[in-house]
Amino acid sequence: MSLALFAILIVLLIGSTPVYVALGLASAIAIAFFTPIPLEIISQRMFAGIDKFSLMAVPFFILAANVMKGGGLSIRILNFAKALVGHLRGGLAMTVVLACMFFGAVSGSSPATVIAIGSLMLPALIEGGYGEKFSIGLIVSSAAVAVIIPPSIGMIVYGSVTGVSVGDLFIAGVIPGIVFGGVFIIYSYYYARKNNIKTEKRSSAKELLKALKEAGWALGIPVIIIGGIYGGIFTPTEAAAVTAVYAIFIALFIYKNLTVKELLNETIESVVGTAQVMILIAAASVFGWVLTSQQVPQTLAESLINLSNSKLVILLIVNIILLIVGMFVDPASSTTILAPLFFPLALKFGIDPIHLGIIMVVNGAIGMFTPPFGLNLFVATGISDLSISKIISGVAPFIILSLIALLLITYIPKLSLFLL
Repeated sequence: MSLALFAILIVLLIGSTPVYVALGLASAIAIAFFTPIPLEIISQRMFAGIDKFSLMAVPFFILAANVMKGGGLSIRILNFAKALVGHLRGGLAMTVVLACMFFGAVSGSSPATVIAIGSLMLPALIEGGYGEKFSIGLIVSSAAVAVIIPPSIGMIVYGSVTGVSVGDLFIAGVIPGIVFGGVFIIYSYYYARKNNIKTEKRSSAKELLKALKEAGWALGIPVIIIGGIYGGIFTPTEAAAVTAVYAIFIALFIYKNLTVKELLNETIESVVGTAQVMILIAAASVFGWVLTSQQVPQTLAESLINLSNSKLVILLIVNIILLIVGMFVDPASSTTILAPLFFPLALKFGIDPIHLGIIMVVNGAIGMFTPPFGLNLFVATGISDLSISKIISGVAPFIILSLIALLLITYIPKLSLFLL
């Protein structure tokens, strides 16, 4: 039955069937033809899959991300990042990375970060002498850090599937997110030095304070989320609600870049986005239940144990599987499909479940700009006149850099667990 289940799923995915349909239909066929279980179990498991308190954070974070995208935060965050590092060698490129890290911590959305930061910085980078390929590659890959730095939908999904604390995952994602972005910052310095790209004028203390003041309201969001959770003031779900209200307040009344009508449009877009995530989780919960009932996780664990009893080798295999899957499906999908398989494996090999969650999220971030189906690649075509093939060639060196960051995060667990 397990082979049939995966075969049906692969055929459906190759046939460009939506992921949630492929998961649900493969599960339904497997249950109908290979078990005596009534099909009513599908609706029961779908409801059980989304009937979780932690998932209530999803619509609030999606709403906050959409409000941020249209609320004038990106330009203020960019100005602050430029005031911080714009004068350094490679400062303009570093500005992009820092801005993506800040905006990612505010929005939690990688595609939104590509649009918000890329549409403003792509022309500036090209004019600054960085070249089209480097510029688009930097933007597309740096925007993926939004998947890692909290708030992260991927972490919420992993927490809901495995039962791991979402709050702990949020806190654990801070340092890996900095490591991921830090690798790109170092490369930006190297690239600018190698190509003798001129530096920008240093911002004065007055200009830096002004930029900080203008961006301060936006930068308060990650402080609210992490500080509130870490300080025990509220849960991740409550933090999501507070974040959404705070984002609406500053977009409407502080920055005043969003009208009530535009807010309504962003809310409708958020409802659609929430529905997409929830139907995926519901379908994946059925798929995961079928796998568990057939003891697939246990079989996989035993197979890998027979292959190697080294935790280092197992982590390498897990990363390879995640990277391959990430080339074809989005982070939420890969997490919902693979977390039920890898979670028991991690426990058996003494891998911290929180560390495993961060590894899965980082792999999901890399998948956002890995060909052939990395979503950021296609979003980037909308902010540039470049072909998809040229964008892919631009991200190639950044894929290698991200793999270095992944290895550091994988084999130095303290990077993920230090703040806990």
